[in-house]
Amino acid sequence: MYAYIRGKLEARGSDHIVIDAGGVGYMIYTSQTTLAEAARLEPGREFKAYTHLHVREDAMDLYGFATYEELSLFRMLLTVSGVGPKVALSLLSAVSPSKFSLAVITDDVKTLTKAPGVGSKTAQRIILELRDKLKKEQLDARAAAGADLPQLPQEGSRLSEAVSALMVLGYTQAEANRAVASVYSDELELEEIVRKALKGLVR
Repeated sequence: MYAYIRGKLEARGSDHIVIDAGGVGYMIYTSQTTLAEAARLEPGREFKAYTHLHVREDAMDLYGFATYEELSLFRMLLTVSGVGPKVALSLLSAVSPSKFSLAVITDDVKTLTKAPGVGSKTAQRIILELRDKLKKEQLDARAAAGADLPQLPQEGSRLSEAVSALMVLGYTQAEANRAVASVYSDELELEEIVRKALKGLVR
């Protein structure tokens, strides 16, 4: 219904903001990440929130975020069986979008369970249902930007998973391939390959 709402930031709560747009005050539930962005502004300053209208039998709630990336992940999380807005907000408040994507691709249950209300079973379900979606989204974004589609190693291999994880974090295919190749060993688990490759990239 609403792609975004832009107006004066009137108030902030523990889990929401209020934006005055055209004389109407919109209560928008949001993550701690977006609340932190709003906290940088004085009341009355302009704020833009990318929004999602969640319809229930007894209510309609508006959710919004400072970036479209965060909104996209919120909507993606809602497609997971058993995950509602409350759990989705908890996850987006606990980890950044890039760290969330990395955790899903590398089967990092521990990172996901840092979010209140997210147990190991829920984290595993999120990983199972979103891993391929996140990979496809990343490849589609590169194609839309005119970038060459990456020629990844054999699908399902640890090499492929590690390269995909680095590309989700913004590295190019060439950078990811070089970094993974420089640290790869059959004895290393996926998470360790990614961690070692990242260390090489940030030197």
